[in-house]
Amino acid sequence: MILSFNIEYRTNWGEEVRLAGLSTESVPMHTTDGIYWTAELEVEVPQEGLTINYNYQIEQNGSVMRKEWDNFPRCIFLSGVPRKKYRINDCWKNIPEQLYLYSSAFTEALLSHPERESIPQGHKKGLVIKAYAPRINKDYCLGICGNQKALGNWDPEKAVLMSDANFPEWQVELDASKLKYPLEYKFVLYNKLEKKVDCWENNPNRYLADPEIKTNETLVVSDRYANFDILAWKGAGIAIPVFSLKSEKSFGVGDFGDLKRMIDWAVRTHQKVIQILPINDTTMTHAWTDSYPYNSISIYAFHPMYADMKQMGTLKDKEAASGFSKKQKELNSLTAIDYEAVNQTKWEFFRLIFQQEGEKVLASKGFKEFFEANKEWLQPYAVFSYLRDAYRTPNFREWPKYSVYNAEEIEKMCQPETVDYPHIALYYFIQYHLHLQLLAATKYAREKGVVLKGDIPIGISRNSVEAWTEPHYFNLNGQAGAPPDDFSVNGQNWGFPTYNWDVMEKDGYRWWMKRFQKMAEYFDAYRIDHILGFFRIWEIPMNAVHGLLGQFVPSLPMSREEIESYGFTFREEYLNPYIHESFLGQLFGPYTNTVKQDFLELADESGIYRMKPGFETQQEVKQFFAGKNDEDSIWIRDGLYSLISNVLFVPDRKEEGKYHPRIGVQRDFIFRALSEEDKNAFNKLYDQYYYHRHNEFWYQQAMKKLPQLTQSTRMLVCGEDLGMIPACVPSVMNDLRILSLEIQRMPKNPMHEFGHLKEYPYRSVCTISTHDMSTLRGWWEEDYQQTQRYYNTMLGHYGIAPTVATPELCEEIVRNHLNSNSILCILSFQDWLSIDGKLRNPNVQEERINVPSNPRNYWRYRMHITLEQLMKAQKLNDKICELIKYTGRNPEK
Repeated sequence: MILSFNIEYRTNWGEEVRLAGLSTESVPMHTTDGIYWTAELEVEVPQEGLTINYNYQIEQNGSVMRKEWDNFPRCIFLSGVPRKKYRINDCWKNIPEQLYLYSSAFTEALLSHPERESIPQGHKKGLVIKAYAPRINKDYCLGICGNQKALGNWDPEKAVLMSDANFPEWQVELDASKLKYPLEYKFVLYNKLEKKVDCWENNPNRYLADPEIKTNETLVVSDRYANFDILAWKGAGIAIPVFSLKSEKSFGVGDFGDLKRMIDWAVRTHQKVIQILPINDTTMTHAWTDSYPYNSISIYAFHPMYADMKQMGTLKDKEAASGFSKKQKELNSLTAIDYEAVNQTKWEFFRLIFQQEGEKVLASKGFKEFFEANKEWLQPYAVFSYLRDAYRTPNFREWPKYSVYNAEEIEKMCQPETVDYPHIALYYFIQYHLHLQLLAATKYAREKGVVLKGDIPIGISRNSVEAWTEPHYFNLNGQAGAPPDDFSVNGQNWGFPTYNWDVMEKDGYRWWMKRFQKMAEYFDAYRIDHILGFFRIWEIPMNAVHGLLGQFVPSLPMSREEIESYGFTFREEYLNPYIHESFLGQLFGPYTNTVKQDFLELADESGIYRMKPGFETQQEVKQFFAGKNDEDSIWIRDGLYSLISNVLFVPDRKEEGKYHPRIGVQRDFIFRALSEEDKNAFNKLYDQYYYHRHNEFWYQQAMKKLPQLTQSTRMLVCGEDLGMIPACVPSVMNDLRILSLEIQRMPKNPMHEFGHLKEYPYRSVCTISTHDMSTLRGWWEEDYQQTQRYYNTMLGHYGIAPTVATPELCEEIVRNHLNSNSILCILSFQDWLSIDGKLRNPNVQEERINVPSNPRNYWRYRMHITLEQLMKAQKLNDKICELIKYTGRNPEK
């Protein structure tokens, strides 16, 4: 069989178009003018036919310069007819504007076509017309109608229906021997339930001159896009951590079984998305401090506490089973999660059920397939977890053996005949059950037309499997965090190592690609936590506690000469903490003399002090005050932190003699001590440095990584783009069709106090609050003057605002957000329930999940009612259905 590929592409000098995907090596194409490229191949096709996938790419001197969008590889079915020729006319495919419609969120859940038509019947002389039309649900199909009998003579009732075998691409094969040219046609939207055409596409007639198709030849005309006047798709959803779910069957914490029950509620209320927080294993010390879901020990393994114990099997030991039943009732009655008790009890069950069922499960075909597919991460994770408990620390650097990862040694430990194996295999057993349970929830969600949206943390723990097995990918001598923002005036120090992007780039970001691809097994959408980290990350020195002494990496630091070119006189003392008698009283009040005596020493007679040795870094101060949690100690400790960060410039971590203006220094005493002339000069260089200097540089950094990563799967990509946003971020997210995050109380426009809902970009997710913020009701009570302005300006009400957010007020705000321009409006469970005066939590303070400024936050929020009660809440559920329907977020087409 002969395949003739044809494409038009204007290459630059030295570039060539090549075919990829047909073999291990790309296939060269030929041109005479650098515009029209052709390639002719001979392939063997079995009698039953063959489906081929391929795409095009641009190469220069053996290197790939560009690839076309290939989330959906080109797909052609070749019939088994001997001596057949296929002439394939293609156009280069860029990322479509409506990329979201091609994501698995839409093709597998929201607009899925579970029952596909067969591949169209072939003809001796065939004309295959293909078109992309992703915005068509299972009750509709694409048709074609045109200027002759074979196409219905423009009669929509006689339109030829197309096959969705490769949805969202549609195709039809016409008998070319019955066609007359020129061919004119349009695509139509056909209603399968009512058996009629609903509408015609809104383009001029499509035209095809005589292509001179020969006998035993099929012409394939592809890369058409059908567009109809259909309302833009919009949906609503709920955001809730898995640990917060609560059912009558929960064991004191939400689990993957509860996820199915939440899917049922989403269906009942016409919600389309369930967004959760990270679900990876965070077990470090088995204490409540492990509750932080962004500090995982593995980027692949799930937290054992999410296992639904009932799905793992029933204990034959009746006494033990009775004890667990009693404990379940006790833990499930708590208003908040008792992390330690829940995990301790679940682990007791895991050991017993493993003794009872482990041998049979590990010998099963399903487990063996799971193990082989996941061995690369599963084995190191299981060994790490075993050694962590055996040596009583997750810090592998302190282990007496195996502190340096050696794959051969670990492989030996994992052999079934070793004494270690039963302890290691227990983790295999648990992860296999977690895999099956989440996969079942994913399948259930897709069948119900609901999208599960996961969360990819930007960082990894420095005491994790990845830091142990692949340390070359990370900079372990720094800490990742975030500069000051509305969440935290001192910035955030997450404690994670930063990424060694130069090393990652060398292997094509394989580490990230595997991570995304694994996630795609379970999720159809995901949130990239702190997407700004792919442009630059805020790196904090290891001796710092707060985020104020950090610097962006990578960045373009300033030399002394450049700093002085702004009219600012640079002095070495600007690199050291400025500590003066004049403001110590403001910081320390009644403890001023104690601080001067115990922690400071006089530097000169002008009232300048310096920190005493042993207290020169924030970490030294932290260590001194460890365990001292009284109010007086905290006051002094935090004041000393402020003194140490009271510098004007921070030295660059790599280049000697290069500096960064300290972030947010205008609020500190060292800035206030400058002359007005120096303040003006400093502000000028500060503005240039933080808001203009890096735009092109950071754009290039992001475009090295994000195109490959976001296109490595078909999940719908959403970015958490909050905080200090460089000007290049919106353009990168727009170029890659990444959905932004919009929060009204954190507007992107610096001229607005509150975001304008109607101005949100369509490609965005809007919400009222996130897990890092107070809920709607909590926020309303935080700052009365701010809520008064919101009440008057954004809600348009006159008079004095209520002191609490009433159900009516909450419903108005929820409705306004549902009416926003965003494609998705995903609200927290707490904000959904705020509209019902009887069902919402009477205690507003219990609704908060995380306080970012508190590094020791206990993540223990639980639903205050069960999912069973929620399903029976008819008044609330009907109201949510009504809100979603009348704001256009439950489209029928």
